[in-house]
Amino acid sequence: METLNLLMQGFATAATPINLLWAFVGCMIGTAVGVLPGIGPAVAVAMLLPITVKVEATASMIFFAGIYYGAMYGGSTTSILLNTPGEAGSMVTAMEGNKMAKSGRAGAALATAAIGSFVAGTIATVLVTFFAPLVAEYAVRLGPPEYFMLMVLAFTTVSAVLGKSTLRGMVALFVGLAMGLIGIDQITGQARYTGGVPELMDGIEVVLIAVGLFAVGEALYNVMYEGRVDETQNRLTSTHMTKEEWKRSWPAWIRATFIGFPFGTVPAGGSEIPTFLSYAAEKKLSKNKEEFGTTGAIEGVAGPEAANNAAITATLIPLLTLGIPTSNTTAILLGAFQNYGIQPGPQLFDTNGALVWALIASMYIGNVMLLILNLPLVGLWVKLLNIPKSYLYAGILVFSTLGVYGMRQSAFDLVLLYAIGLLGVVMRRFDFPAAPVVVGMILGPLAEAQMRNAVAIGEGKWSIFLERPGSVTLIILVLAVLIVPRLLRRWAARKMALAQA
Repeated sequence: METLNLLMQGFATAATPINLLWAFVGCMIGTAVGVLPGIGPAVAVAMLLPITVKVEATASMIFFAGIYYGAMYGGSTTSILLNTPGEAGSMVTAMEGNKMAKSGRAGAALATAAIGSFVAGTIATVLVTFFAPLVAEYAVRLGPPEYFMLMVLAFTTVSAVLGKSTLRGMVALFVGLAMGLIGIDQITGQARYTGGVPELMDGIEVVLIAVGLFAVGEALYNVMYEGRVDETQNRLTSTHMTKEEWKRSWPAWIRATFIGFPFGTVPAGGSEIPTFLSYAAEKKLSKNKEEFGTTGAIEGVAGPEAANNAAITATLIPLLTLGIPTSNTTAILLGAFQNYGIQPGPQLFDTNGALVWALIASMYIGNVMLLILNLPLVGLWVKLLNIPKSYLYAGILVFSTLGVYGMRQSAFDLVLLYAIGLLGVVMRRFDFPAAPVVVGMILGPLAEAQMRNAVAIGEGKWSIFLERPGSVTLIILVLAVLIVPRLLRRWAARKMALAQA
């Protein structure tokens, strides 16, 4: 009952006209970002981060959350009509959705994707409502040794999972950790790694790093390396489903929600794995197996799209309760929280309860808004694909530059922005993931403080980390994240070699 009372208070805050407007604008921008291939919510949120200087915290978080799950809805439109996933999580939707579009069933594919996203997003939000406070309640009991190991777990999972190579992920993480050390040491008061530059005494702004790596890096990379691509678009049919298509879709939506949700809650999550798992499950359970890969099976669109949205909604549990981001976008959202002096973690539900419950309530409202935006207005979203890429990326550069300059009116910040943007281009060119840089920079100083506190508690002994059951469990998890995937890959390779022999 207490949870329901807090949620009702959250609805009272989220339903104010100004917050409803921010939720609506976030959903609109998110859907547009999802429809436009190659931009993604991380770039959009990074580009708009500077608004946190001017906008109230609750409204800002509702706005960014709207962009995040709006992009997941919008990504299905280009996947189905163009076979061009706007987001990594929409790759599997493209496999069957585009086949359905080619066989004249684009409307049914778009409808099952939008309704499936709504169903999964709503169920996952209900689960977040009841599970997040429970996780926070237990997380409050963590001491500095456990909290430090939790951050080490975040470093290893984000570095190992978000890139194609663990080594590259770790290199990106250490770049971020190094950036996080620049500025005044909080304990000794000494300047570190500033090179005598006065502007670096306060450290580098997280917003500047996020905008440089994601927005400026993405735009410059596309200008330098992306060629012109001729895209053929399938005809859009009316967005309604037959009785038979409804009958085949709803079990897929429910199954996929419960496949996707757990992956969002764990640090090694992400939306790509559950979408593939959901697709495999639907293919195995379907009575119409001959449609898969030929004319397009509606379950192959309904399942992955629902799994994608459930996983994305669930990423808010580790972000809000533990302060651990499990995707590119949540890494940037963590930076947005910190801009307001708010540290997501076990105490967040006590210290900023009103903001958290308003954010959760806004997700219920946002899901309804997105269903209204996606089904009737799908024809409008498709017209966005006619915007020339050159105008699009020029706009991103202009917004990014104005946003960063507006924070401190510093020319030095602009030089740094484009230097970090070029670093982003190099990282993208050589397949280094950008998220570990942001995670390292945000969590690095916090991890350092917790490590110093832990060692102080242990009276200078590092064995403090092995003396507490919680930190030992987390050490085992860190080792498992680093070792188990390698063992599984080796085992799969050996199995394949034996099968070929």
